[in-house]
Amino acid sequence: MTQLGYTLSSEEFGPNELVQQAERAEEAGFDFVSISDHYHPWLEAQGESPFVWSSLGGIAASVEEVDVAVGVTCPTIKTHPAIIAQAVATTAAMVPEEFYFGVGTGELLNEHVLGDHWPEHRVRMEMLEEAVAVMRKLWTGDQVSHHGEHYDVQNARLFTLPDEIPPVCVSAFGERAAKGAAEFGDGFWSVGPQDVLTDWEAAGGEGPRLTQLHACVADSEDEAVATAHEQWANSGLPGELAAELPTTAHFEQATEMVTEEDIHEGSIITEEDIHEGSIITEQNPDAHIESFQQAIDAGYDHVYIHQIGDDQETALNLYENEVLPSFD
Repeated sequence: MTQLGYTLSSEEFGPNELVQQAERAEEAGFDFVSISDHYHPWLEAQGESPFVWSSLGGIAASVEEVDVAVGVTCPTIKTHPAIIAQAVATTAAMVPEEFYFGVGTGELLNEHVLGDHWPEHRVRMEMLEEAVAVMRKLWTGDQVSHHGEHYDVQNARLFTLPDEIPPVCVSAFGERAAKGAAEFGDGFWSVGPQDVLTDWEAAGGEGPRLTQLHACVADSEDEAVATAHEQWANSGLPGELAAELPTTAHFEQATEMVTEEDIHEGSIITEEDIHEGSIITEQNPDAHIESFQQAIDAGYDHVYIHQIGDDQETALNLYENEVLPSFD
């Protein structure tokens, strides 16, 4: 059964606002919420980046029936996997329903803050695989000592554990990464209905399949495009650039090449149906329904929407009243 979710954007909102949005998303009828995990926002205009595990504690204490996810965490460089293992176990013990743990190889933007070397992707994938193995050892509740190629753990034991260990859903954007994700992950995580899901499945991947869609609901298409361009122009950067730029300032420079037309023609949902001559402007839900259905048809069973910009309530109202009921 497909689950529909809502994004809690740590890049755009402070922790208290994120908790409130989680409560509102549950009220609107979403099946789950997923929060991003970054040390920095991509762009200065986004303006926030709270510590995700503190935000998750507040969210876990505030929701009652929705599942909760974090997508995605990099447990390899700036934070040791033994510490992430404890954070995941505690959060999963607090969340009233299911908790999904997304992991990835990270971006230089977040992972270099302690001055560590930023290795090539192949090495980062090896680090991620070892990190997941370390965390799984600790989630047994046994005392663990591990001396591997990338990590050392000595006499560590987690005493606070959830009733069920959450699935480790691995992010991948290329065929090689998808095969690796299938080998050591419990699920798959992506952005958009990426074809790489078929590579993951062909390599034996099993488990939940999550993907995020971007949208900007506004009173007009022009306003939606302008807001998305100001707040989320990083979506228009090509290839691996987003993983290799070191600072928000560098993202500001790179996104100078991204135009509003690029946003309009890209993957962000901005289509609107404006009723001229009426005081009330209603957004057309069809583009949102179609995008969700495309992701579902591509094989994803957890699809969640990211509303770009300050105005979250307009999007939540649209989904509560017109989008989510079409999937009942």
